[in-house]
Amino acid sequence: MKGKTDVTEASQHAARYDKTRYDDQIEGAIARLHAEGRYRTFIDIERRNGQFPHAVWRRPDGTEQDITVWCGNDYLGMGQHPVVLAAMEEAIAATGAGSGGTRNISGTTVYHNRLEAELADLHGKEAALVFTSAYIANDATLSTLPKLLPGLVILSDALNHASMIEGIRRNGGDKRIFRHNDLDHLRALLEDIPADVPKLIAFESIYSMDGDFAPIEAICDLADEFGALTYIDEVHAVGMYGPRGAGVAERDGLMHRIDLINGTLAKAYGVFGGYVAASARMCDAIRSYAPGFIFTTSLPPAIAAGAAASVAHLKHDQSLRDLHQERAAVLKLRLKGLGLPIIDHGSHIVPVHVGDPVKCKMISDRLLADHGVYVQPINFPTVPRGTERLRFTPSPVHDSSMIDALVNAMDNLWAQCALNRADMVG
Repeated sequence: MKGKTDVTEASQHAARYDKTRYDDQIEGAIARLHAEGRYRTFIDIERRNGQFPHAVWRRPDGTEQDITVWCGNDYLGMGQHPVVLAAMEEAIAATGAGSGGTRNISGTTVYHNRLEAELADLHGKEAALVFTSAYIANDATLSTLPKLLPGLVILSDALNHASMIEGIRRNGGDKRIFRHNDLDHLRALLEDIPADVPKLIAFESIYSMDGDFAPIEAICDLADEFGALTYIDEVHAVGMYGPRGAGVAERDGLMHRIDLINGTLAKAYGVFGGYVAASARMCDAIRSYAPGFIFTTSLPPAIAAGAAASVAHLKHDQSLRDLHQERAAVLKLRLKGLGLPIIDHGSHIVPVHVGDPVKCKMISDRLLADHGVYVQPINFPTVPRGTERLRFTPSPVHDSSMIDALVNAMDNLWAQCALNRADMVG
């Protein structure tokens, strides 16, 4: 009996996985990123209130350098707006730091309710539901909808954000992927689905890597024709487009034709969090069934207060939106004047096509170290291989002198890296 036990233990020991191989495999995975020129590094910066887009870069050697941030998502500078800061200071003085629980268990406050009311009003919907991020809002909502609508088929644009892709993948339901902004392909897929099957078309208003717009009205027309729901991600548009900043659907007079609207509070609104806006019945069902909403602590009250103040303010500050568009147009014009390959679809996003991950990172590194210009390289898997780029996000607080410095630096480095100059990329 003892001998048999010894043999069994020896066999188990012999079959045991060599734990040193874990480190080897992890090291190999990281090494592959380095070899492909797409290893991502954190740039340690300190934003200073009232001075954005200026910041301080803490170099790896411990020294500091003044820089200008050209890749931030605080599109309008609302992260330092006095109205937002005052609301947050008031709320933290009144309530403290955290919310203390999930929305179902002590984590719903007057600040959360106020924020959701502002968002519902913004989008002309009956209700809104706030999440800890727009990523979670997309993931939780799109993964929950098939539970609410059995048999649901989701038709998703091929270039939808990773959060939408993940939510659709996790929901276990049927899905179809249509070629980016290809209405003929979308129609063909809709025609292939039985008429009595529930359907939802998921797409973005502005696609952040190229800055192009979705054909919203035509998609809504197809949705009406085939009895499909519409789900739009307005993350890169809320605050910046439309007469009250509700996004491209508002600008185009189409909000009433969209069933679910996803947005963020962390970009143009300058704070933190995400949301969906829809009918009261839809929001009630999502909050009741979505694990990503039910089982997570709610936003701190001060964050909710700041976000609500930002949303309310931008409903009326058209001048800030106009200045933002003006700065983006000027930067595009200046870079095009150098013959750089700009991807221009008329939005505020300014991508410069590099097409090589090593050179893309090289330009980014040199811009930062030699010119105090911070722009993060965008490589695979965020964009397809061969389309690596630098993506600039001008804001109303990027002035003419900052634009001059950026343009001069790009002119110099483009030549040093022996990259081709070309006309605008479509």
